Amino acid sequence: MAAKREKRGLGRGLSALMADIEPSAEPAGETAPVSRRADLQIPVEKIHPNPDQPRRSFTEGALAELAASIREKGVIQPLILRPDPEKAEMYQIVAGERRWRAAQLAQLHEVPAIVRDFDDTEVLEVAIIENIQRADLNPIEEAAGYRQLMDRFGHTQEKLAEAMGKSRSHVANLLRLLNLPEEIQGFVRDGQLSAGHARALVTADDPLALARKVIAKALSVRDVEKLAKAPVSQGSSRVHAAPAKDADTRALEGDLSAAVGMKVSIEHDEADGSGKISIKYKDLSQLDDIVRMLNRG
Repeated sequence: MAAKREKRGLGRGLSALMADIEPSAEPAGETAPVSRRADLQIPVEKIHPNPDQPRRSFTEGALAELAASIREKGVIQPLILRPDPEKAEMYQIVAGERRWRAAQLAQLHEVPAIVRDFDDTEVLEVAIIENIQRADLNPIEEAAGYRQLMDRFGHTQEKLAEAMGKSRSHVANLLRLLNLPEEIQGFVRDGQLSAGHARALVTADDPLALARKVIAKALSVRDVEKLAKAPVSQGSSRVHAAPAKDADTRALEGDLSAAVGMKVSIEHDEADGSGKISIKYKDLSQLDDIVRMLNRG
């Protein structure tokens, strides 16, 4: 019987995982030299993207620029691949999907590649780290990658922050963005809103309306922070508006929302110190997640 593969915790052996990934100083043009040699030349039709790749958007202009460089100089930095776990003689991209797409635009039939036997956790980890190193992920994509590592593999914010060389607050702040409506997340992906704008919108009563106002009037992050904290106007339909929550309560709501991946609301009575915590779930699957978290606790 084959020996069971030892489970590798996040952050252990990162240097070994990343030894094959040398970020180019000029990724758009692929002009920087690399220290690694390709193991193989792999036909492009035998390669397909990793479905869990955190990066989802590839701009046509950047791909065309890279394809022009590849036509002239070839693919300088090899792709990192693994044997496809489900299809024989096929390969899955661990790192380098942009190069693979650009190589096809340049009409290359083969690309240089390093093939490694990564498991699912390592594939996702390397894909996230490589993109973060290259500053290729927008804030929503980066947050989604962190969320994948937490939901699928049980890693904590602390472990993620340590392994990625980020602060815990950086990870927590990004995860909060995933609590925003999908339309606002789209604004961030498209570059219409910055991560700072989006963080300020998390605590707003009507984040989508405020997001549209920010874009229309080109408001600053400080402007958004002030508007998000502003009390409801007198013309509002609310007859008995709840008192505004203090900054600490809002920050705690954000931390808890990021930790559980759902909207958390805290109602605290200053008079006697009592209160309640509400968790809003969108389907039965999320309710099951809450039950599992409480049972695990």
